[in-house]
Amino acid sequence: MLTLLDNKLWFPHPDKALQDPNGLLAIGGNLSPDRLLLAYSMGIFPWFEEDQPLLWWSPDPRAVIAPDDLHVSRSLAKLAKRAPYRLTINTAFAEVIRHCRQLREHKEGTWITRDIEAAYCQLHQAGHAHSIEVWQGDTLVAGLYGINLGQLFCGESMFHLVDNGSKLAMLALCRHFSRYGGTLVDCQLPNPHLMSLGVRTWHRSDFLSKLQALQRLPLREGCWQPGELTL
Repeated sequence: MLTLLDNKLWFPHPDKALQDPNGLLAIGGNLSPDRLLLAYSMGIFPWFEEDQPLLWWSPDPRAVIAPDDLHVSRSLAKLAKRAPYRLTINTAFAEVIRHCRQLREHKEGTWITRDIEAAYCQLHQAGHAHSIEVWQGDTLVAGLYGINLGQLFCGESMFHLVDNGSKLAMLALCRHFSRYGGTLVDCQLPNPHLMSLGVRTWHRSDFLSKLQALQRLPLREGCWQPGELTL
């Protein structure tokens, strides 16, 4: 049964999520920083379109990847070695999420509503949400963003304006996150693009168990300090 949320800060256990549609757990509530952080700490995330009420999900299976397991194709390896682009971390979060929203608006529609955009910018300002940026000169051409919980990074969305740009951003995230002790990247839902990068699917119960352990483990200091990145 779908749970209707009230103004109290709570969520039902993800085991109560529907099978059809897969993972739909609750409806309502709000996008306050405290509610979003509680959701991610329980393996739940918001996903809805502009004309829909606020929907919360915890799908089964879950798409995940260990940073060191990222599949680097020959073309991506050549791109990384050639280094035609500049990589940064946490220098243009608002621009990254705006690009993610705008590109999807022009294609199939987007779950990144204006309210979502504002809410995640708040989380970024509070030090919980982070971005990787790919630059061509002074132009932002690719990037990704997500939420950090201890040694887990919960990826939210990515975009690219150049070939392999989002894959390069993912490579930068995985290598940087691994250097600082990061153990797992949550990719939420599997798709062909992610699976080509080595993403695997776990049963929700396995993911939730790992989530509870990883969010209690700290990264090495300085992981999210804004600045340049090297591969």
